[in-house]
Amino acid sequence: MVDERGSTMPPADPSEHPGGDLSRHDDFAEHRVSPSEQTTIQIPAQHAVGDGPGRPTAIQTVSTWTSAHGPIVKKVALGVAVCLVGVAGFAGLRKIADAPADPDAHGRSAQTPGTEKSTPDEAAEGVRRAAAGQAVLQKMADSIDEKRKSAFLGTIDPLAKSFDAQARTIYSNLGKLPLATFQLRYVSDDIGALPPDRQRELGGTESWLAQVEVSWQLSGFDTKPARETLPVTFVTRDGTTYAASFSERFVAGQRRPIWALGGIEVAKGERSLVISLDSQADADDYADVTDRAVTSVTKVWGKNWKQKAVIYLPAKQSDMEYVLGAQPGTYTQIAAVTMAELDTPATGAPTRIVANPKLFDELGRQGRRIVLTHETTHVASTATASPVPLWLAEGFADYVAFTAVSVQDESAAKELFKAVRAGKTPKTLPTPEAFAASSAELPQAYESAWLACRLISEREGQGKLVEFYRAVHTSKSRTGLADAFKTVLGTTEQEFTADWQKYLKRLAGV
Repeated sequence: MVDERGSTMPPADPSEHPGGDLSRHDDFAEHRVSPSEQTTIQIPAQHAVGDGPGRPTAIQTVSTWTSAHGPIVKKVALGVAVCLVGVAGFAGLRKIADAPADPDAHGRSAQTPGTEKSTPDEAAEGVRRAAAGQAVLQKMADSIDEKRKSAFLGTIDPLAKSFDAQARTIYSNLGKLPLATFQLRYVSDDIGALPPDRQRELGGTESWLAQVEVSWQLSGFDTKPARETLPVTFVTRDGTTYAASFSERFVAGQRRPIWALGGIEVAKGERSLVISLDSQADADDYADVTDRAVTSVTKVWGKNWKQKAVIYLPAKQSDMEYVLGAQPGTYTQIAAVTMAELDTPATGAPTRIVANPKLFDELGRQGRRIVLTHETTHVASTATASPVPLWLAEGFADYVAFTAVSVQDESAAKELFKAVRAGKTPKTLPTPEAFAASSAELPQAYESAWLACRLISEREGQGKLVEFYRAVHTSKSRTGLADAFKTVLGTTEQEFTADWQKYLKRLAGV
């Protein structure tokens, strides 16, 4: 089920998250690791489909986990815990600037300069505010780059005591990150966005709300900067303009950077960076597990990717939802999400694996390894901006994960084998609709996709499976899948489907 970005989201509670707000999800199918692990593992997957055939605009991968009685999940029944792949839900900075902060009787929305008719005087005032606001933002960015804390705090409204505390935390957090770049850019403002009560509270000669693009790049991990848009409140008093808040009037789907949600701890592995809001979490252990996931993915996918992963560990589920730009309660049953931290999907976009703290921790070390291997596969293959069909994207990620940690067929394909034995062998490879959260075929879709990819590997070799995936992934043609079947596998989708059906029946013993 895709998180609808057009829906209205209530504003965040500033008292709970002084600086901060806001990809997607699903149901399940059972999988188990080897008898030595004694744990049931479920890894289904889901994508949001785009306009063109085989061209998804957003990709979701869902991994669902329930405990059996093994050490991995500490004998805790998890019910449904999902890990998925998603992309940022922005349609660009202008859409964010123009979107309503929250619904009201008049349907009023903030406007970027130039979207409404304005008088010359109003336009000049907008330019003046933009210059004043950008000057504050530039001082902030420079002080971060130059590590001058006093200069950074000098940009904060001296009367905004709660924001001063948050600003100190943000400065400390950014100092812990391996920043290659950090920039703040004034995008737009709306002088009517702050209600009269808030303006009176702020005082000063004037105050206003602006949309600000914040971008940052993690050295050694990102090839492009991450970008988000923050609502920044400015106030002018005694002739000086200050920043007074980073957390007023977030719009639906607007995300917040993890470093604005509270104090962070950072652990760096050989191939990983773990950014944790949870002081109780062992970030070093997560880094070690992620390093192993990167190694496992590289053994299958090859070395021609960055071979690094960034993990976000929120302190609570609401933090996860703020990072992803989701409605409250959306990710109750989701273990982890891989997202592109950019305004629009693009190859090379910085990707993050975002964990649901409670569920992800309860998976145990081995369970986390499988989830992280699955999600790291999507990082390596840039799945957030890929045209591969859902069955191939999800089946391949499961194939890599279950190559790293062996699974028993009877447990891993339980629902599918049950259907085959009942005479309900799938007639086609899983369709996009089969991956919908409400689909009765959801478990079989995940299991079918995994076994389709495994069949290719068994018949043609793992190298051919990777070559097949890459051929579809890099194709610019609407017939890319059919072309890859022919040129790489020497068959057609119809012929392969028939062979796959026979394979399923053989595995199911019918």
